[in-house]
Amino acid sequence: MKRLLLFFALTTIVRADYALKDGDTMVFLGDSITGARGYTKLVEHYTLMRFPERKVRFVNAGQGGDTANGCLARLDRDVFSKGATVVTVAFGINDIGWGTKADEEHKQLYLNGIRTIIERCRAKNVRPVICSPAITAEAPETAVKSYLQSMTDEGMALAKSLGADTIDLHRGMREVQRRMIDGNKNSKPEDQVSMHTKDGIHLSELGQLAMGYAMIKGLGAPEEVSSVEIDAASATATGSGCQVKDLVSKDGTLSFTRLDEGLPLNLGALWQLQHRWIPFPEGINGYRLMVKNLPAGDYELKAGGRVLGTEKAERLAKGVNLASMTASGWHPGGPWHVQSWVVQQLVESRDDLWASGSSVDQYGGPDLTEVRAAIHRQDDAMVDLQRLAARPRPYLMEIIPVKP
Repeated sequence: MKRLLLFFALTTIVRADYALKDGDTMVFLGDSITGARGYTKLVEHYTLMRFPERKVRFVNAGQGGDTANGCLARLDRDVFSKGATVVTVAFGINDIGWGTKADEEHKQLYLNGIRTIIERCRAKNVRPVICSPAITAEAPETAVKSYLQSMTDEGMALAKSLGADTIDLHRGMREVQRRMIDGNKNSKPEDQVSMHTKDGIHLSELGQLAMGYAMIKGLGAPEEVSSVEIDAASATATGSGCQVKDLVSKDGTLSFTRLDEGLPLNLGALWQLQHRWIPFPEGINGYRLMVKNLPAGDYELKAGGRVLGTEKAERLAKGVNLASMTASGWHPGGPWHVQSWVVQQLVESRDDLWASGSSVDQYGGPDLTEVRAAIHRQDDAMVDLQRLAARPRPYLMEIIPVKP
């Protein structure tokens, strides 16, 4: 895990703050992997939970089969007309025809496309972020030397020379791929996992999660959400990224109210199984509790009346991460986990709503002017609803001694 965290730290841009600001509209520009609407929703979900005070709107502009050069014809329609202030650009595999056109001619088309995207974004005051594409299922040892890798490395180098930001999704995903391959060696065939569908190009759910995580880290996501440190002996508490109020010590039980500035990301049932491959808990989801000077023994942890689990005093003294802690993987843990599940469903719903409107933009059809206007009104309402659901609430937290 430490190796994986170090890898992500070394291959992503070090930013003073998360790249998405209040008032931004972020457009994901790409091919069918973007159009699959997987990693894009994870970035939206994370941003809502972690930075609920920032009004950020998200637009998916993925189109199957597209390239860095081919997308130029639709920049006005799919990016600039949407009010974009930030655009992530993820192309590569179609640019070389899935490897059948890996030659100098097609590389130059790709590089020219990247240059033109940056120039046109700058002219519109849009911040471009040039990304390497998702990995293929090719073995990491050979893929790192592939034409796709070298071509997109040139694309990112060009972007940096022009002053644009970059995110190396390729290498970030490959480290997850290596962990997956190692894990599969000790698994039965029916238990093995994959980052790709059968074609070795398009991504499975795990692959989309890995791509989303790499993008979130590349955007400058901090490791820590918030933390609380309590001294049981003096009944005092301090908080970072949160407020701690009304600390009470009675009959061995500690209770207090915690109000956070932002909340950790959580997904559906059993999502913790993905932590084996992708370091969500330590990479972006540090939601800490440290309690020193407790009498030896076991303690039940509760938040908002929900049981999180049991920890020993020694473990609490070192600090525990409550982000995804749950008494049952089939159910959410703390109330922040419930909130995140609700936000996840709202992100899914808004994404479906937006897709229905973008289909008309992309393919044309009957005059649906009234429908499109209604979709935009509903989209505004959905964005407000997402932010309302993600807003941190005060949680009553309890640390209760378990009787022998």
